[in-house]
Parts: sequence; structure tokens; C-alpha cells
Amino acid sequence: MHRRLPTAFVTVALLALLGLTSAQGVVNVYSARHYDSDTTLFEAFTEATGIEVNLIEAGADELIQRILSEGANSPADVIITVDAGRLWRADDAGILAPVESDALEAAIPANLRHPDGHWFGLSQRVRGLVYSSDRVDPAELSTYEDLATDAWRDRVCVRSSTNIYNISLTASVIASAGVDAAQAWADGIARNLARSPQGGDTDQIRAVAAAECDVAIVNHYYLARLIASSDPADQAVVAAVGMFFPNQEDRGTHVNISGAGVVATAPNRENAIRFIEFLATPEAQEVFAKANHEFPAVEGVAVSEAVAGFGTFRTDELNVAAVGENSAEALRVMDRANWP
Repeated sequence: MHRRLPTAFVTVALLALLGLTSAQGVVNVYSARHYDSDTTLFEAFTEATGIEVNLIEAGADELIQRILSEGANSPADVIITVDAGRLWRADDAGILAPVESDALEAAIPANLRHPDGHWFGLSQRVRGLVYSSDRVDPAELSTYEDLATDAWRDRVCVRSSTNIYNISLTASVIASAGVDAAQAWADGIARNLARSPQGGDTDQIRAVAAAECDVAIVNHYYLARLIASSDPADQAVVAAVGMFFPNQEDRGTHVNISGAGVVATAPNRENAIRFIEFLATPEAQEVFAKANHEFPAVEGVAVSEAVAGFGTFRTDELNVAAVGENSAEALRVMDRANWP
């Protein structure tokens, strides 16, 4: 499903926008994102600046542990992860350094970056509700909290409690309403599961289409990928479901991020900052948004056709740093709820 985009259409614009000239050196990037479009952006950065990108790819937890193991001699300059909770883990482990950048502070909204510049969101991932078009009237849907009521008994699909997206969602409920309210919500979700959690977000969407459940909690781009697919089986799933963005009458729909931070021991700190600034330009943001159907972190950047079809909605303006801060408590809440 990953699409490789040409570098030409971003390189010239970025050169003009940033006023970049040829430079020497490298930037060592440890990334938990695994998309061809990211590689295209890294190549565009090299073409625009002369700075070579050395890329190491692995899971976020593995990369954090690797940097810790490498210690002061780590070659890592930048770490990129796909969840605010993991950025928080990296920061809590002491491997991220504060960055002062006028460009990043101007481009990235305050709620999508660390208050002290330890990391910056690069794309937004919205956790919405996919529902059965046949068995659910969208008017029945309202909030995440409502899914914990008896009306949804045996009707909900969601990934396991150990999934980072669900940890972050629960952490956002804690930040918004407190531990007791989050506990009541998690208890209700666990009671209302239509089946034991299994698979990823796409599997939850397919389960709704197959009538195994009536509503699923998923990140928006998983449905957008199916919408953009030419596979008849995927289109059959799309035809059977709809997308709903909850909590529009109060705090807004939960947002998570994919983001990056400069490693505290970075041997190429200035190149690292330039690299992240590059990824926050409108041209680079459009690649992020359209290639993986994410929402851009920078306002005013175009989204993919599939994502545009979701329309406009209100998102939670909670600083995503609070998601990480509450993640340990979120795990305890879900454990007490016996959320599998």
C-alpha cells in the first residue's frame, strides 16, 4: 500500500523556500516509520542540502533501547516514532535534547509538540469509529464514552490493551476526565467486546464489514487506505462501513502523532535540526499526508482524496505530551478492566 513519490516536485520548491545551499555532512536517522514515501523525502533532503541521510529502521522500542545501549557513542542524530507515547518513552529515558527552532515553533501547533522542544509532531493520526452501514445509524454514535454503555454490549471491536494506540487513547481519557472516569470507560469497553481482540486496525474494519461487530475503534488512515485501494475485496469492505469522529460536542476526537526528536548525544546536531525543519515544510508535509493518508501537522496542507472525503471535524487540542505522561496509568487502568 506504500507509494513511492518522485523527489523532483518537492526539491525545487524546498530549495527556494528554505534558501538552502550545498552543505556537507550526514544525519543519522533512527526511524520506526517504514514507508517508501519517507525514503523519498530523505532523498529530497539530501538533494536540497547535500547532507546524506543514513537510515536505520526498526520498532520504536528497539530503537530507544539501541540508543540507550550505544550511550554517549551513539551515532543517532534523530529518532522518528509513530506515537506520542513512544516519544514520551524516549524523552523519559533521557535520550532527547531540547531544540529551539523558530521554523518548527511557527510550523507545528503547540499541542503537537513537546512544550520544551524535545520532539515535534510531523503527522496526525485520528482515532475514529468505523461502523456498519447496515446495522448502525450514525445518529446512535456520539462519544468514546458512550461505547462503554449497555447499548453497545457485544458490539465493539478493538485491538488489545497493549496496543500503543489504545494506550494513548486511554491516556487521553485520563487527561480529560481523570482516572476514575477512564476506569469506568475501560471497564465498559471490556464488557462490550464482540470478540477477543485480534489483529490490527484493518482487521477491526473487516470484522465490522463481516458482521462480527457493529463498531470498531481505529486510526483513520486504515480506512483511507482501503478507500484508495483498487482491490474489489477492499471496496466491498468500504461499501459496508462508515467513519464517525466522536466527541464533537465536547473535547473533540483523539489525535495522536508521528513525530521526531533530536538525540541528546547527536554528533550532527545542526544537521538533525535542519532535517526536522525540512520535514515540517508544507511541501514535505504534503508528501506525509498524501502517501500514507495521514493528516499533516502543519495547517493548510492538502490531504489525500480519501481523507478529504471524511470531511471536517473537531479534534482534541490536548497537548499530546499528556498522552505519554499518562500512559503508565492507562495500562494499569486497562489491566484492572481485564481488557485483553
